Amino acid sequence: MTTGTPNDDLPLMHEVAELIVSALNLEVAAGDIDPDAPLFGEGLGLDSIDILEIAMVISKRYGFPLRSDNEDNVRIFSSLRHLTQHVAANRQQ
Repeated sequence: MTTGTPNDDLPLMHEVAELIVSALNLEVAAGDIDPDAPLFGEGLGLDSIDILEIAMVISKRYGFPLRSDNEDNVRIFSSLRHLTQHVAANRQQ
């Protein structure tokens, strides 16, 4: 991972990265995921089914829904950093 801003919750970012790797059985270490790299296409190369799987595990782990009709989904799933910031702002657990 690259160095983030002082407001980043690095333990949470690593936890979210671990969830992504585990849920999708990726052959990459959680610590090797660039927090600013796109989750879709380049970067991790995920597709819409992968994002659905991530949304399900995030919702289950942190106790809040990630809805498919949320107009902010493009931003939320644009990178590990944005996804982590969304989790930090909305988590119930």
